[in-house]
Amino acid sequence: MKILEYINWDPIHKFSLWKGYSVHIYSLMFIISFLLGWYIMKFIYQKDNVNKKYLDPLLGYIFFGTLIGARLGQILFYDFSYFFDHWIEALFPIKENRNHFLLGFIKGYEFIGYRGLSSHGATIGIIISTIFYSKKVLKKQSFIWLCDRLCIAVSIASVFIRIGNFFNSEIVGKPCNTKWPWAVKFVQMDSEYGELVPRHPTQIYEAISYLLIFLILCFFYKKRINEGFLSGIFFILLWSTRFFLEFMKEPQGIEFINLLYLNTGQCLSIPFIIFGILLLNLSRIKKYFFS
Repeated sequence: MKILEYINWDPIHKFSLWKGYSVHIYSLMFIISFLLGWYIMKFIYQKDNVNKKYLDPLLGYIFFGTLIGARLGQILFYDFSYFFDHWIEALFPIKENRNHFLLGFIKGYEFIGYRGLSSHGATIGIIISTIFYSKKVLKKQSFIWLCDRLCIAVSIASVFIRIGNFFNSEIVGKPCNTKWPWAVKFVQMDSEYGELVPRHPTQIYEAISYLLIFLILCFFYKKRINEGFLSGIFFILLWSTRFFLEFMKEPQGIEFINLLYLNTGQCLSIPFIIFGILLLNLSRIKKYFFS
C-alpha cells in the first residue's frame, strides 16, 4: 500500500447558511477566538474578585483594538502599495470583482470579510485599547495587572486565528521534502507563490506553539508571582516563536522592512521580545517568585 507523500489541502472556505449566505471558516475561527477569550477572562475576573460589570466593556475595547490595529498593520507593514491604489478595500471588508454585486446592486465588489490582518498590528492595537480600558474603566487595577491576565486569553485565541489562516491557505511555509508526512500542498494557495508544491504547514506549527504557551501561562498564573512576569513570559515566548518560524515562511505581500536578511515579521517581533525582557526585569522575579 502506497503511503501518502503529502497532504492535498483543498478546503471548503465557507459554510453555506441559507439563501446564498455563507460564513468563511476564518471568520468563524475569529469569532471563536473572541468568545473563548471572553470566557477565560470571565473566569479570571471571578477568581480575582473583579466585578463582572467591567467584563463586557473589555470585550468591546479589545475587539475594536484588535481589528483596527490588525488592519492598519497589514496596510502599513505589508500591502501599502496595493491599498494605496485600492483604499476602499482597506476600509471595508470587500474586494474588487467585476463579476459580483455587493448587497445585490453595487457592482464591482465582493464581500469577503477582513482578510489580511497583521498580528503585530493587532498586538499594538490591543496594547493601546488596554491602556484606555485600564484608565477609563478598570481604574482599581494597573495596566500590567490586566496584561498579565489578558495574555492568557490572547495566547489561546491566537491558536484559532492560525487555524483560520490554515483554512485560508494564508501565511504558508516554504517548500519541503515530500517524504515528510505533514507536508501540505495548498491547492487553493494564492498564485503569488508560483508552482503548487508541498510546503511546511507553518500555521499549524504556530498554533501548536501558541497552545503550549497558553498552558505555560496557565501554570504560572496559579503561582504567586509579581506583576509583569506573565506578560514578560508571553512576549518573549510568543514573539520568539514567531521570529524563528519566519525562516520557514514565504514572504507576505510586499514587505518593506528588511534588515540583515530578516524579513518584516522578524524585524517587528524584535521590539516585542525586548519589551518582554524589560517586563521580566521590572517584575523582580528573583525576589518575589514563589514568595
